[in-house]
Amino acid sequence: MDVDRGFVRIREGLVHYHHAGELNEGGLLPLLMMHAAPGSSKSLFGHVASIGETRKVVAMDTLGYGDSSGPELEEPDLIYYADSVARVLDMLGLDKIDVYGSHTGANVGAELAIAHPDRVRRMVFDGVALFDRELAQDMLENYAPKIIPDEHGGHLMWVWHFLRDMGQFFPHYKKDAEHQMNNSIWSPELITQMAVEVLKNLDTYYKGYNAVFRHNTHERLPLVTVPTLCMAHKADPLHAYVEEAAALMVDSRYVLLPKTAGLADKVGAVVNFLDE
Repeated sequence: MDVDRGFVRIREGLVHYHHAGELNEGGLLPLLMMHAAPGSSKSLFGHVASIGETRKVVAMDTLGYGDSSGPELEEPDLIYYADSVARVLDMLGLDKIDVYGSHTGANVGAELAIAHPDRVRRMVFDGVALFDRELAQDMLENYAPKIIPDEHGGHLMWVWHFLRDMGQFFPHYKKDAEHQMNNSIWSPELITQMAVEVLKNLDTYYKGYNAVFRHNTHERLPLVTVPTLCMAHKADPLHAYVEEAAALMVDSRYVLLPKTAGLADKVGAVVNFLDE
C-alpha cells in the first residue's frame, strides 16, 4: 500500500500527516494514528501502509513535532493538544473515527475521547504514561530539557546521547543497573533518523513531554467511556502501566506483546480489536 503525505492548515499553521487507504462508505471507520514523542508520524509508516490495506488511515505529526507547526502556547497541556487534533479532523472532513495513540499520542488520544466521545468509536493505547506524582515531577525536571544550540555544536551531541540512552535506560537520565532495560541497543541508523526529527523541533520537542508530566492521568482516564485496548510491547518501558490504565477505564482491556513480537503482531492486535 502506497503511503502519501499531506498538510492541512489550522490556526497554529500547517499540520503534516501521512495517509493511506480509502474511506469505506458505511464500512470501516478511518483510523487516526498519533505517534510517540520525540518522533513523528514517520515512526508509524509501516502501520499506516499495512492497516491502510483495509481502511483510511491518517497519521499526523503532533504540533511541534515532525513537519507540523509548533503549538501557540509556551506550556500547552494535553487538552490543548487534543483540541488541535479535533481541529485537524475538522479540516480533513473526518467526523467519526477510531484512534490509535503511542505513548504521548495515547495520552492525547485519551483527552480527545473525553472531549469528543461522539467522534471516537474505539481507541488503542500502544503504551500509555501513567506515572506517580513523584516520578512525573522528576521527569518534568530532567527528562526533556529545553536545549539551546551553541557555537560548539554541543546540542548535536546532546541529542545523540539523549536518544542513545533512551533506548537503554528508563528514564534515560538514570544510567544505572536499576533503570537499565536490557533491550536490544538501538542502531546508529535508527538514532540518526530520530535525531533528525528532534533537531527539526529542538525548540518545541519538550512541550508534549512536559504536558504529559504535568497531567493528572490517573484522574482523567476514568472519564474515558469509549471501548479501549491498552497494549504494549514488553520491550517498551511503559508496558508496566497497561494493566493499571485498563483498570481505570470503564470499558477497557489490556494485552502485552512479547519482546519477539514484530510489526505484523502489533498491527494484528490493533486490527482485531477495531474489527470486533
